[in-house]
Amino acid sequence: MQRATITTFIIFMLTLWPPHAGSTAGKYIAVIMSSDQPRYHDAHQAFIRSLTRRGYPSTSTEIMLQPPNPDQTSWSGTIRKFNARRPDLIVAYGATAALLAMNESNGIPVVSADIYTSEQPVKGMCGVSSRVPMLTLLKTLKSIRPFRTIGILYTAREAGSQRQRDDIRKLAQQLGVTVAEVNAATVAALGTGLTTLIERSDVIIATESSIVCRNFDRIITRTKEYNIPVVATMPESAEKGALISLEISPQEQGHLAAEIAVRVLEGANPEHLSMLKPQRVDLIVNMRTAREMDLHMPFLVLSNATRVLK
Repeated sequence: MQRATITTFIIFMLTLWPPHAGSTAGKYIAVIMSSDQPRYHDAHQAFIRSLTRRGYPSTSTEIMLQPPNPDQTSWSGTIRKFNARRPDLIVAYGATAALLAMNESNGIPVVSADIYTSEQPVKGMCGVSSRVPMLTLLKTLKSIRPFRTIGILYTAREAGSQRQRDDIRKLAQQLGVTVAEVNAATVAALGTGLTTLIERSDVIIATESSIVCRNFDRIITRTKEYNIPVVATMPESAEKGALISLEISPQEQGHLAAEIAVRVLEGANPEHLSMLKPQRVDLIVNMRTAREMDLHMPFLVLSNATRVLK
């Protein structure tokens, strides 16, 4: 009788004892993307796989993905929905969504992924940067041919795209290269602006804008008609016809973001964490495009390339 009483008491006490800090039970993660780009979806799939391996499977972790339209009203509306449900964590893909989530999440911790940061990341922001060395891109172009005017396709309302534009503009000035730029705010603006850039530029740089990404095949087709090479920072852009691409790995972004997310879920303060730099940045040269445009690729360019598409 005494043993039964002791057993009952132990069970009662266990029901009152709170779960330890590392418990994965009932975790809820809200996910927002700056736009509906393949790179963000690829990173997110890698994030889910890594999260599962670290003890947060779908059976105990609810993940709600919200890819809004790429505009301020949609981004803010999504964050308000998250605030109402009070998730344990918000994961934001892309600079625009990440910055907005940090400012409007009402204390919910935010982990950023695939975010093209400025040279000095925002204080208190944690996650994974997708910042690539734009100087490498411009020096590679200069070693292929002394291009006099660089055209830039970007979208002003997308922070990552605009930061890339700013970096290119600053570096081009240092290298003595003229810059022409077009804000591709809409598909129509992209079409009109592309015509302008073709007339004024020797080469065109496509930034990580969602509109540029969705219309990249169209951009390649138009520019090839006029023998204007395109270089880009978007994953798989070289495979789609860009002469050169400087790419991060979306899969790596997702894996690293999962590592940080687990630390936050287990009690780490996001303000004490930092932005991780991408460990893998690929310089890819498309020799097929080079041959079509009768461009000679110097040995130095080919030797510095991570991969050469023949």
